[in-house]
Amino acid sequence: MIIGLTGSIASGKSTVSKMLADLGYPIVDADVVARQVVEPGTQTLKEIEAIFGTQVILPDGTLHRSKLGQMIFNDPASRQQLNAVIHPAIRKELLRQRDAFLAEGHETVVLDIPLLFESKLLNFAEKILVVSVTEENQLNRLMERNGLTEQEALARIGSQLPMAVKEAGADAVIFNNGTLEETRRQLLRVLEIWGLKSGKD
Repeated sequence: MIIGLTGSIASGKSTVSKMLADLGYPIVDADVVARQVVEPGTQTLKEIEAIFGTQVILPDGTLHRSKLGQMIFNDPASRQQLNAVIHPAIRKELLRQRDAFLAEGHETVVLDIPLLFESKLLNFAEKILVVSVTEENQLNRLMERNGLTEQEALARIGSQLPMAVKEAGADAVIFNNGTLEETRRQLLRVLEIWGLKSGKD
């Protein structure tokens, strides 16, 4: 079974991802993949350099993220150009890693994709697991974690799909408002309902 794990910013998705890893399930992490596809020597990085110039490459050959960020920040056309290069590369690598785990004999693979709904990658997974949190908890956690003002935190939350939309599109929802143990119990219950043994079995 391929599980698509997602949530919203500061919902605790990473916590649940770690719990699944601890249970022995292989994780394909979209954030890690996004960094891997632009490592020095990759085709993606060469394409980015061809479009945006050598100024987006640091002396050590790595991507100058802040420079690239500045260039696309107020330029929708440039952002679109960048996404047209990066998004297909990320999708391809996600599937490559997923298939590699399946080839190794893993029966269940977790795709940890923060923007699963926003990127319309639902068809990559058989089951969608959403980690949710109350709006109040989400706001407080984000302000605390990232040192943001309430306005800044609300802007970040507002840039993603509402939690309710993700919950409605999920096969199961974990409500991460209580203790870690409560979250873990909910996770184990979902896995049990889906007929999954721990990844170590």
